[in-house]
Amino acid sequence: MAILLGCDSVKLEFPTKHIFDDVTLGVNEGDRIGIVGRNGDGKSTLLQVLSGELEPDDGRVTHRRDISVGLLGQRDALDDGDTVHRAVVGDAPEYEWASSPRVRQVLDGLIADVPWEGTVGELSGGQRRRVDLARLLIGTYDVLMLDEPTNHLDMRTINWLAEHLKARWGAGEGALLIVTHDRWFLDEVCTSMWEVHDGVVEPFEGGYSAYILQRVERDRLAAVAEDRRRNMARKELAWLSRGAQARSTKPKFRVEAARALIADVPPVRNELELKRLAVSRLGKQVIDVIDVYAGYADGADGKVKPVLEDVTWLIGAGDRFGLLGENGAGKSTMLSVIQGKLAPTSGRVKIGATVRFGVLSQQLDELAPHMDETIREVLSRYKRVYIVDGKETSPEKLLERLGFTTQQLWSRIGDLSGGQRRRLSLLLTILEEPNVLILDEPGNDLDTDMLAIVEDLLDGWPGTLILVTHDRYLMERVTDHQYAIIDGRLRHVPGGVDEYLRLVGASSARTQKSSAQRAAEAASPVQTASGEASGGSRLSNAERQRLRREVSSLERKMEARRAKVDELTAAMADVDPTDFEALTAQQRAIDEARAELDELETAWLEASEQLEE
Repeated sequence: MAILLGCDSVKLEFPTKHIFDDVTLGVNEGDRIGIVGRNGDGKSTLLQVLSGELEPDDGRVTHRRDISVGLLGQRDALDDGDTVHRAVVGDAPEYEWASSPRVRQVLDGLIADVPWEGTVGELSGGQRRRVDLARLLIGTYDVLMLDEPTNHLDMRTINWLAEHLKARWGAGEGALLIVTHDRWFLDEVCTSMWEVHDGVVEPFEGGYSAYILQRVERDRLAAVAEDRRRNMARKELAWLSRGAQARSTKPKFRVEAARALIADVPPVRNELELKRLAVSRLGKQVIDVIDVYAGYADGADGKVKPVLEDVTWLIGAGDRFGLLGENGAGKSTMLSVIQGKLAPTSGRVKIGATVRFGVLSQQLDELAPHMDETIREVLSRYKRVYIVDGKETSPEKLLERLGFTTQQLWSRIGDLSGGQRRRLSLLLTILEEPNVLILDEPGNDLDTDMLAIVEDLLDGWPGTLILVTHDRYLMERVTDHQYAIIDGRLRHVPGGVDEYLRLVGASSARTQKSSAQRAAEAASPVQTASGEASGGSRLSNAERQRLRREVSSLERKMEARRAKVDELTAAMADVDPTDFEALTAQQRAIDEARAELDELETAWLEASEQLEE
């Protein structure tokens, strides 16, 4: 396997911080490497050094002759005055890029909704990110280096990016280095990991899950070695005090398989106990959203632009719900409706008398009044003792749990980094002792280790939790049930993120098909028997009745098929893991059941849209 690039004995130091000390690495053809580590430890700097953008103080970086390297930085270098067209393909003639299936796939997957001739300066942050990513991915590079490529992307686009990167090169071709805090993305795309810490880069085999298991084993071995050293020191002290040499047998340690590492680990949450505590704090009624239509006034005429349609969502004490949806689907509108900030145009929202909201917003508006204060000054306004996981603790101890040092208590909030502000804002939200916690993208700016700490803190939180995030790992780790907003309607997705992605894909395909049909009808209207254009036809009462029966029947079949998929998936755990044929047969049955469910959902969407039209 040929090496593409590498570094030898690289050292790097900034005026205020030591970054790398004698780092030697190699990137081979076929490598798919995920890079993790704490914020500020040098992950982005490592990409800059390996790409040649930054010269090390000592050591050397080598590239194989004639290889091309593409680097996606955290900040784009797009010109605000350029059109999207020029920013992505430059001055290349249309026949060159439009004739490439790969280029068309990238443009369709990332920027199909971005105005092609619009200017870059008018784009939102998420649109700019996708334009910059498209610019890079249409190129033919031997090595791609991506720094936080999933920032500002919704879950569907993240899924598309993962599939694209997995299929971009053949086996043993190209190389990929990714810095990201999205743990699902790391597991999906990467086959090895680099951990950057304390001036070194430590390699691990496998994706993120395998890396975590190896790191746990490494820490376990270190703890055993430390225990052995202490035992030897105690024995030496005993020998000195007794005046005789003590005899001892050497302790033995056998490394267990990965399953043994987690065999004695309890479930992440005691759901029954948390439910009991939540009911005691909230009572029976929390939030009932019933038959709600909601939207915002659009334009000077004051007409309401509909965003949510016929939404019913019953949120109870101790429920831990995740809210899925593409950017602009209506998630923020739903959160405003739930909190009573936005009155529905019809339907009703009932909020329990005992409900106390705690909200962590994306923009961290909660910290705005405290930018000139120190952390200690802000914490002084809260209680001195809180009960967490059944134990008394102080706000300062909780802050240490979230990665702050004692010295940082004197830091001015305006001087904190984005990740530090987000962690502090989360703590202050919890210290307000709400019983309904709403978190909007709480994982932004947090590294993987800090995300794990936040998840651990949320596991013991006794109340109702509503989470909005594009971090798939965080969504599936923290919440028990997921709901999705698709085409303005809310629906439960028992199959989680996978089911949501199938549904939104089917909806998108249906929308594209309808748009094409409408365009064709507009260009060449077909006359009906009555002499009117087909676009003006209306369903008869008999047809409406037939469609209603069909929709109802399909919904019953979908529920039965979902239950079958869940049953088959659960049964997979009972199959002998060494019986390859049985595992294959069980997986085939699951795939067939899911395919049938997809067909039913597509038929349901088509019948529902006909009924609405």
